[in-house]
Amino acid sequence: MPSAPTVLQLDQITKRFGSFTANDAVSLSLKKGEILALLGENGAGKTTLMNILFGHYVADEGTVSVADRSSGALTELPPGQPHAALEAGVGMVHQHFTLAENLSALDNILLGTEPLFSARSARAKGRARLVDLMQRSGLTVDLDARISTLSVGEKQRVEILKALYRDARVLVLDEPTAVLTPQESDTLFETLKTLAAEGLAIIFISHKLDEVIASSDRIAVLRLGKLVADQPTAGSTKLQLAELMVGQTVTLSSRPEQAAGRVLLTLQGASAGDGRAAIHDIDLALNSGEILGIAGVSGNGQATLARLLSGLEPLRKGSLTLEERDLGRTLHGQSARTMIEAGFARIPEDRHKDGIVGAMSIAENLAIETIRAPQNQRFGFLKFGAIAERARAAIKAYDIRCQGERAAARLLSGGNIQKIVLARTLEANPKVVLAAQPSRGLDVGATADVHRRLLDARARGAGVILISEDLDELMRLSDRIAVIHRGRLGPAEATETLDRSTLGLRMAGHDHAADAGEAA
Repeated sequence: MPSAPTVLQLDQITKRFGSFTANDAVSLSLKKGEILALLGENGAGKTTLMNILFGHYVADEGTVSVADRSSGALTELPPGQPHAALEAGVGMVHQHFTLAENLSALDNILLGTEPLFSARSARAKGRARLVDLMQRSGLTVDLDARISTLSVGEKQRVEILKALYRDARVLVLDEPTAVLTPQESDTLFETLKTLAAEGLAIIFISHKLDEVIASSDRIAVLRLGKLVADQPTAGSTKLQLAELMVGQTVTLSSRPEQAAGRVLLTLQGASAGDGRAAIHDIDLALNSGEILGIAGVSGNGQATLARLLSGLEPLRKGSLTLEERDLGRTLHGQSARTMIEAGFARIPEDRHKDGIVGAMSIAENLAIETIRAPQNQRFGFLKFGAIAERARAAIKAYDIRCQGERAAARLLSGGNIQKIVLARTLEANPKVVLAAQPSRGLDVGATADVHRRLLDARARGAGVILISEDLDELMRLSDRIAVIHRGRLGPAEATETLDRSTLGLRMAGHDHAADAGEAA
């Protein structure tokens, strides 16, 4: 679309945090009706750049300009003013939605669009406008439904409608398919293409190279804060893009053939949690030397299952055994320590909330789950020298990019925090590894490293439970896959007998066999 007018211009944007340069003289432009994919490693500066565009951050150098609504001339935005960005037509959909769960979809969309002291609400007019907007865009949602009752895909539509209702001309989406089923992802990009055809300019951040190549017009790549590529999507390959992102060749791990060993862990008739997050009558068996994948849309009980296996959620009913040792009674008292001592290790879904203590050092975080072990203490006194030495070895082995083992963990990027969790989990040589969303939000290089290390654990005989919403990840790594929906776990099947479509339907609550029976 060379003849389309430019609607957004980022010129020589530089942003520093102390001695660290997050964005280094980055210049980007976006044309009307164009879909631009923004790629880069974790910590490459993508989110910082978009936060500068939206006014959350103020650039140290450079300007952001948006086309004027009436004249079309590029007009510089005042820095650090999100309201000015909204008024200029910039809309942003964050990876973690910013919706009021107790309000309806209509209320969430209208929130902030009316004067605070207006004599009467314009709900009827707003509803009529939204109905027309939904018909034109294909973004259908029940406007009267409470947000808490909507699926993840429906919540995302509400977020996009919020931006479109405010007459957004530039839409920024951060990891838009991170929590969607394949079918929901396909529908989303079909909708985005329809919106682009009507003139909406779109930037989306993603680590999924397949969807980047399938859905964008142009690709920009950041590496270490610098723009290293700005090229048409046509002719781009996944291998080329991966190398641009990390600066070297990336080798994707594949699951080698390996016979599963003895049964390590079993759940029988297990129920835990309450409300929508509860799990019901779950049966599960994990063998040594295998990766068992658990597929499902976020919010269907995966978090409760993970907490149960980690010793953080009491078992209401059923049994849990690890190497024929009954741990069910222990779990009534919620003992994470017992699970760790029995040989269980976890990579939690929320690495910031459950994976680290931000104020503690990297060395302390690496030792925190085994602080009572002989290698870390003697007669109640900590071996600080030994803890620091093991931390330095882990930093080197896992390429944790930091300012030494004494640095506070909260100062690290998400990818490097995940490396801390991986090192703590895998260096203990556990019998069972629970990996919950282990590569969520990670770039292609970090993801490849996570996958390699999980396969290494499988090779040495550990059993791995992989909970993920990324079907490519599940099918690449898992020996068997089971689907969880509304707290109930289906039977695990050999990965070779499954395909993305079947898994996607089951994640949404459908089953090929059941559908075929109904059709007959």
